[in-house]
Amino acid sequence: MIGAIGGDIIGSVFELHNTTTTDFKLFSRWSHYTDDTILTLAIADAIMTGEEYGPKLRKWYRLYPDRGYGPGFSKWAASDIAKGRRSHGNGSAMRVSPIGFAFNTLDRVLEEAKKSALPSHNYPEAIKGAESVAAAIFLARTGSSKEYLKEYIEKTFGYNLNKSLNEYRRYPKHDSSCRGSVPPALVAFLKSDGYVDAVRKAVSVGGDSDTIACMAGGIAEAYYGGVPDEIRERVLGMLDQKLHGIAARFSEKFILWRYQCQERS
Repeated sequence: MIGAIGGDIIGSVFELHNTTTTDFKLFSRWSHYTDDTILTLAIADAIMTGEEYGPKLRKWYRLYPDRGYGPGFSKWAASDIAKGRRSHGNGSAMRVSPIGFAFNTLDRVLEEAKKSALPSHNYPEAIKGAESVAAAIFLARTGSSKEYLKEYIEKTFGYNLNKSLNEYRRYPKHDSSCRGSVPPALVAFLKSDGYVDAVRKAVSVGGDSDTIACMAGGIAEAYYGGVPDEIRERVLGMLDQKLHGIAARFSEKFILWRYQCQERS
């Protein structure tokens, strides 16, 4: 989950000013956490307290209402009417990483990912996006190879993961749908050789950079066994006390996943 937050913060500078290179400073004075981080921690909070996802999403939105949420989500989260919202946006997938880390079977991960999407993204493409990212994290942290992970995601969710990064870079566009942003995040991870490389590649495809890097960063953390210490410390240091507390407690509670990873050649 720290990997997802790190991707969000690193990608935040490039969301409106895309880059197509991987050669950039990871952090600058403009780096900041966005709605991706807030809602990721909302999901983590819901998991730890056993409460429903919808109320937690609303609660954390109201605590941090100025972090770049989409207008449709903001309207839903600010309302006291407890009904679901249909959206195919990538908000369902950007916040789902805690589920991939917390639950112990793939079936449960898929079930929880769907439940987490339904309150604000009750639409097949958004549910599929959340399930695919959560499944990728579960498979990555439990020892699956990249080849198996790719095959599973393609067969189960129908995403094309055979595009090159340059194909995405050639025609970058700000597509905030799951269909437009989940596949490049997965490809960036699959083409990477480490956590930092995955985030750099995710940012370099352009488009919704912070969210693509958030998704790729969560998967990379799971696969590579963590986040480099200097990045982890920098990321946690940018969170206020309330956010830091949720992140730290979640990481401590689910740290045993690290020992489930199989040695990879």
